[in-house]
Amino acid sequence: MSVKVTGLEQLLGELDRRFGKEAMERISDAALLRGAEIFVKELNASIGTSGKYAKGWSVEDTSIEGPEYIGGVKTVKVHWNGPHGRYRIIHLNEWGTVKIPSPPRKGAIARAMRNAEHAYREAIKQAVLEGI
Repeated sequence: MSVKVTGLEQLLGELDRRFGKEAMERISDAALLRGAEIFVKELNASIGTSGKYAKGWSVEDTSIEGPEYIGGVKTVKVHWNGPHGRYRIIHLNEWGTVKIPSPPRKGAIARAMRNAEHAYREAIKQAVLEGI
């Protein structure tokens, strides 16, 4: 089953004409940041402190960067940039290693993306409606 959407270019052109390019950029930036905050909340709940050795550093090091254009698409990055260097551990927990192919939190980021999809879309829609 496929859906064909027509008139999207006309809609975007009309929005730019009514509100201006700068206002639309501001609204989309706010919407992306709000959606990223929703995703980070779900992600931190997914990778949170559980287990004997967890100290919560992965949650502390989670940060949001952007919005910026990457490949012509406005994007917000969620990454681990902090004093504890958790980006290494996050990668190993997400994909596993040769010796530990299925760590306890394997797939936590993918699960968080799936679980937060509806709330993310609603946050984007609400931010756009508030901006307009």
